[in-house]
Amino acid sequence: MSLPTASVPIPRRALLLGATASAALAACGGLPSAPDVPMDATQRQRAANRIGWGATQSQLDEIDRLGWGRYVERQFKADPKAPMPAPIQARIDALGISQGDVASRVWAAESFRRNGDKGATEEERAAARKAYQEAQGLAARETGERQLLRELYGEQQLLEHLSWFWFNHFNVHQGKRDIRLLLADYQDRALRPQALGSFRRMLGAVARHPAMLRYLDNDQNAVRAINENYARELLELHTMGVDGGYTQRDVQELARVLTGFGVRVDPDPAKVAPRFERLYQRDGLFEFHPGRHDFGDKQLLGHTIKGRGADELDEVLDLLTAQPATARFVCRKLAVFFLSDQPPQPVVDAMTAAFLRTKGDVPATLRPLLYAPQFASAESPKFKDPHHYLLSSLRAGFERRELQNAQPLQNWLRRLGQGLYDKQTPDGYPMTADAWNSPGQMTLRFEIARQMGSGAAPLYRPDGVTTPVPMPDLSPLRTRIEPTLATTTMAALSQTTSPQQWLTLLFSSPDFMYR
Repeated sequence: MSLPTASVPIPRRALLLGATASAALAACGGLPSAPDVPMDATQRQRAANRIGWGATQSQLDEIDRLGWGRYVERQFKADPKAPMPAPIQARIDALGISQGDVASRVWAAESFRRNGDKGATEEERAAARKAYQEAQGLAARETGERQLLRELYGEQQLLEHLSWFWFNHFNVHQGKRDIRLLLADYQDRALRPQALGSFRRMLGAVARHPAMLRYLDNDQNAVRAINENYARELLELHTMGVDGGYTQRDVQELARVLTGFGVRVDPDPAKVAPRFERLYQRDGLFEFHPGRHDFGDKQLLGHTIKGRGADELDEVLDLLTAQPATARFVCRKLAVFFLSDQPPQPVVDAMTAAFLRTKGDVPATLRPLLYAPQFASAESPKFKDPHHYLLSSLRAGFERRELQNAQPLQNWLRRLGQGLYDKQTPDGYPMTADAWNSPGQMTLRFEIARQMGSGAAPLYRPDGVTTPVPMPDLSPLRTRIEPTLATTTMAALSQTTSPQQWLTLLFSSPDFMYR
């Protein structure tokens, strides 16, 4: 992968207009037309660091060959099902989460749980409960390993970057009930297919996925037992934002719309009254049970939603996607994630207009951001959260090394306070510097920097193996990154006497804490 090129000054208005025009497909080459965005080497590196999980030399080479505009448009056309490099894809294919379908895996684990209640002896019951917990833990570890492999080695860096963003936006916590068993399917069926597609379709896929229905208790939401948890977060965190202008009455009415949307693990058919049979829906573990649905009319955001069953939800999601508050909330959050804790308002406004014009088309929404001059500018520094810090370190220092053991990396993320699938509350991990730049956080980063700078041996040899891992050749990294560093950092690096010291100091430097 290659780093993005830096831009010469271009008027903001011209860039934004060019970004809008780039939506049209070019007649030749199969790539959309794209604005010409000149960049120098420093700007290319900064832009590459922001569009994905950290610049690599191969990424920078591709950006240099295509130009930033055509590189971005190629990233927009990413295929979520495209194979990874062969050795990595083989690793992913061998994982248990890649075998069979999620319903079969959940049912197999569920049988352990049920046997834990039925065993003849306490030893049998304990063994069944242990097997159930082990099945859940293995599923979560494998999902984490697959995610990290994709982020480290995927050429479709914008897709991998957005897949993390959307999971954080539509956060679920692995510790609740059987969600660990559902994580891989949640990523692959609800989020990745629309990560670079339609916000509206993604919203619908999330609303019908068992992971979200479990996490926010909507599987317990029924006509005579209303549960408002998912309805509230759907308005506050997923669409309109806390200041979006909705009322408590809107939450209550949305909760009524969501009655009957739930999860069915049992492979046997549900019992449905004859008058409801045509309205019953099931897709794997998801079910809409009309016997649990409130069929009365609802009043939501000034609109009447006629009571008729599952179709009510699609009408409501169309309504929510069309709200200016939703566009403003989602676009500002994207700009904070990619660019700056205080993103330029004209950029956010252009993104918001594109979101509303295209009904939530993700590429159209992102073009004003990725083509803005600030995207490659040092004037908009973005402090790295732990995930960006660790991934960018490994991609920079060990680009051509294959990760052998993902568990230490998962442990580092947990120690730094950003463990995969560990955020208990539905708001997801914060994305601003004040959440991650405390003295305690930096002390931990320096400690991990020493381990990575020394070769990160636990990551690059199989678990249990003690053979030394040689240091990579750092000369290409030094050649490309040293011209981008502050003079004080360069002076400190010049005093190092070994590759290990140089890499450790780079990963500990103030420069490397920003992207």
